[in-house]
Amino acid sequence: MTRDEERLARSREAPIVGGLPDVPGIVAAMRLTPGLETHLRALADELLVNDYPGTTLSRAEREMLATAVSAANDCFFCMDSHGAHASALLERTGATDRLPLIDGLKAGSPEGFGDKMQALLHIARVVGGDARDLTAADVDAALAAGATNADVQLAVLISAGFSMYNRMVDGLRARTAPSPDAYRGRAAEIAVHGYG
Repeated sequence: MTRDEERLARSREAPIVGGLPDVPGIVAAMRLTPGLETHLRALADELLVNDYPGTTLSRAEREMLATAVSAANDCFFCMDSHGAHASALLERTGATDRLPLIDGLKAGSPEGFGDKMQALLHIARVVGGDARDLTAADVDAALAAGATNADVQLAVLISAGFSMYNRMVDGLRARTAPSPDAYRGRAAEIAVHGYG
């Protein structure tokens, strides 16, 4: 089954947990209680939007890390929505030549990225799988490639946070769209206003 066929098949799945609001993806978990919505949106803003002292990562690169982790976890809602958010940010900054990198991330490839971002993508994917498999050598490679300690911290935090979001979405079998294009409208809003 191709990725597109799998995405379409998942979009036809019904939730396996009763009582979910009739909204897609992580929004279903957010709408279960007001507190969940407040905290899950705030966490997304902290990881992907707000200033993080010492980081050299752009908002688009942070979204790309979320996309890569979500792809590694096979969560179509998160992979496609954060891929759309990264695309909107790239378009907003005029970096449209980097748009093809997003499809590579969804396929698990760091090809086309510089050494620093490749090292951070590796860290994020390792932490998203089994965090204890991350080694000092992985961190040293990222630092040698130009990452700051804050960049590595953020890669770990984004990976851990989005692994949680991925598991909420897929554990609930929350609805997901049959095409990544469904996320473009909301992505443009998030590029301007963030998640809160």
